[in-house]
Amino acid sequence: MKIGELATATETAVETIRFYEREGLLKAAARSQGNFRLYEMAHLERLQFIRYCRSLDMSLDEIRVLLRFKDEPEEACNGVDALLEEHIEHVSKRIKELKSLEQQLKDLRLRCSSDRPAEQCGVLSGLAEEAKKSSALSRRGHLKSVHGR
Repeated sequence: MKIGELATATETAVETIRFYEREGLLKAAARSQGNFRLYEMAHLERLQFIRYCRSLDMSLDEIRVLLRFKDEPEEACNGVDALLEEHIEHVSKRIKELKSLEQQLKDLRLRCSSDRPAEQCGVLSGLAEEAKKSSALSRRGHLKSVHGR
């Protein structure tokens, strides 16, 4: 099948398929006499695997490791278990960060619940205050690293 057919079959953009090939996640396809890429069922199955891993928020590096194990089926899979455990920890941390973000946004929303001019908007003033704090902290951290303090 040609790249467009593979893209349709896997609901993947053609450029994404090319990217996965460049990254070495998807093996290069054979070429036709007209220089079209010709993909086989193995490409489709591998791309489906990659896409599912991406839907689980796995990084390309994590997927690379998993694909190495898939390509070496005789290898012990304790490395797969370790990778998944690390990924679960990453997801748990991200969930905590997102819950904190959600609370910050809810607190911010409480600052402005009426119809008033934008110059009096509690949300906008809250965002501006937090931006100043964040910028000041960044500058202090930068100055410490520049001056070695």
